[in-house]
Amino acid sequence: MVSSAMNQTNNTTDQLALLSLKSQIISDPFHFLDESWSPAISVCHWVRVACGSRRDFGNLTFLVSLDLGNDNFHGNLPQEVTRLRRLMFLDLSFNNFRGEVPSWFGFLHQLQVTNIRNNSFTGSVPSSFSNMSTLETLNLNSNCIEGQIPKVI
Repeated sequence: MVSSAMNQTNNTTDQLALLSLKSQIISDPFHFLDESWSPAISVCHWVRVACGSRRDFGNLTFLVSLDLGNDNFHGNLPQEVTRLRRLMFLDLSFNNFRGEVPSWFGFLHQLQVTNIRNNSFTGSVPSSFSNMSTLETLNLNSNCIEGQIPKVI
């Protein structure tokens, strides 16, 4: 019974982080999230969401892949995405997310692929990106990013 309750807590953490992301999206012209991201369904069964097969207990969550590319979303990215500690693949390309490039991406230490190209991000590349030691691919093309890539990266 205890392991079931802890498993539910971790799924709830994932779900709350993703629903927070959904709440920041001000335009979903294809109704992608309205139709497929429902609190009534396990987050691991949501479209474009993949969960790892190993289930650890505690504050770790299960989400390993989030692909929201090419969906024409508009809005800001909420900091609650940092709760997705096991995230390895993140694709937010070809949307209209805005605001400064989130420095909190650096808290997602497991990221291997980060694609935020073709959005409306501004500012510079945060030095916190150097915390993503497993990062293999970082695509920031076609945003309004300025400055140099920090040497620590």
